[in-house]
Amino acid sequence: MPEDLRIRLNGRSLEVRAGMTLAAALYAAEQFTFRKSVEGQGRGALCGMGICFECRVTIDGQPNCRSCQILVRDGMVIETA
Repeated sequence: MPEDLRIRLNGRSLEVRAGMTLAAALYAAEQFTFRKSVEGQGRGALCGMGICFECRVTIDGQPNCRSCQILVRDGMVIETA
């Protein structure tokens, strides 16, 4: 059985499964907008393999992290735009 981890997304606490990418965990939490385009349109994971850069979020204060390439870890603090 995979273990459950706790992360914080935009100030709320979430329980997610270990081994998931952050993008998958955000979708599971029904967070579909990860950032805004320069024109203000919502953006989320598109390619799922780190090429498109649409899934960028801020993780533990570090901006522009590709959430589809990062596995969740206990205690992560994620902010979407």
